Amino acid sequence: MSISNTPDSLNITIATRESRLALWQAEHVKALLQGLGHHVTLLGMTTQGDQILDRSLSKVGGKGLFVKELEVALDEGRADIAVHSLKDVPMDLPPGFALACVMEREDPRDAWVSPACASLADLPQGGVVGTSSLRRLVLLREALDRLCRQDVRIEPLRGNLDTRLRKLDEGQYHAIVLAAAGLKRLGLSSRIRAIFEPEQSLPAAGQGALGIEVRADRTDLVKALAPLVHMPTWLRVAAERTVSRAMGGSCSMPLAAYARWDHDAPQTLKLDAAWGDPEGRAPVVRVVEQARIETLEQAEALGQRVAQALRAGGALAAGA
Repeated sequence: MSISNTPDSLNITIATRESRLALWQAEHVKALLQGLGHHVTLLGMTTQGDQILDRSLSKVGGKGLFVKELEVALDEGRADIAVHSLKDVPMDLPPGFALACVMEREDPRDAWVSPACASLADLPQGGVVGTSSLRRLVLLREALDRLCRQDVRIEPLRGNLDTRLRKLDEGQYHAIVLAAAGLKRLGLSSRIRAIFEPEQSLPAAGQGALGIEVRADRTDLVKALAPLVHMPTWLRVAAERTVSRAMGGSCSMPLAAYARWDHDAPQTLKLDAAWGDPEGRAPVVRVVEQARIETLEQAEALGQRVAQALRAGGALAAGA
């Protein structure tokens, strides 16, 4: 039986950035939807976030620059869904849009990538580490201070994954820190010199998870995407993203939030969060809470409690 005659089959166009990682993610979703009987095509797009490479995201409008053009394509009907790395999705979607699906999470941890240095401690005098993330900057500085390595410089690193690796290979940095998920998805695990455990570098909200955005009125797409939903991941990232939302989070917020299930206590979610001052004027504030979680509302309530505890510990909300 042809796809066109399959009951409930849809013609679905995926809006995607044209970086190699974004295309991998879109192709991954395309294959899964085709396996469910839908006809799927890709609409490749270049976003403002891809074009502005000479300034940090926190200075030019945040990670929403990576999704705005995709949302315009959804709004105009040129595309039906948009596949995002969840850590790039603003905490509050514009009116008329909805997060229809969160898929099973890849490795959420940070990766240390370096041709010569096995760890922070192995960096040469005056070494340079590259990262585009204020969260990583704060956590790296904290780790370097523990090593008494104030000589190490942490420098901005922009561009897609391949561009960042090229800059490392050209010698602009001694090491860079990237999301492990992107490297693994592109078959670049061999570039990973070491993995930071969450206790060493707490991940960003939603890191390693893919989210699918639709227009809020497309209930047909919500139904079509339901088989791709991984609710244990969605509950985790809902708690994490609520911390960020409650703190006014964006890429200009040096904030980490990471939830994991307690294997010894059924349905119990443990949520860690950390906030740091990018200028290094105050120590990193850390909070951990846990609760029995069965619904998205309960996950969001846990995130709200953690955000309140961060503020009580001295963390500053965005704009404070």
